[in-house]
Amino acid sequence: MATLHIEVVSAEASIYSGEATFVALPGESGDLGILPGHTPLISRIRPGTLKIKSSDGTEENIFVAGGILEVQPNSVTVLSDTAIRAADLDEARAIKARERAEEALRNTKDKADLAVVEAELAMLAAQAAAARKFSHKRSSH
Repeated sequence: MATLHIEVVSAEASIYSGEATFVALPGESGDLGILPGHTPLISRIRPGTLKIKSSDGTEENIFVAGGILEVQPNSVTVLSDTAIRAADLDEARAIKARERAEEALRNTKDKADLAVVEAELAMLAAQAAAARKFSHKRSSH
């Protein structure tokens, strides 16, 4: 069975490195599905869930807060400022951070600061949604 080598790297650490048969992630223009032999591609990615189907049949889910994707026929590299394994997501912490960002948004008057806070808010909303999704999956098994 053909595989891809997958690397997921955040600003803090290497999050995932291994062989996979399929990768799905939120591309800038829509969701992307990548199989071995995919055409080379470089794209921005949106905040959301990166799904990796390992060559042993297991599935790994990683929250990414946006970033850059590079696809080569036999490899995929994801570079993200923030990448968190689904098992490590904390919905309550993400909701509290989102509430702090919403408060900052209400108190911000400068347009440049406003854009930064809005981007942070979008990332935290996506992180909370991913945490909620994966906490339900863990509790139902």
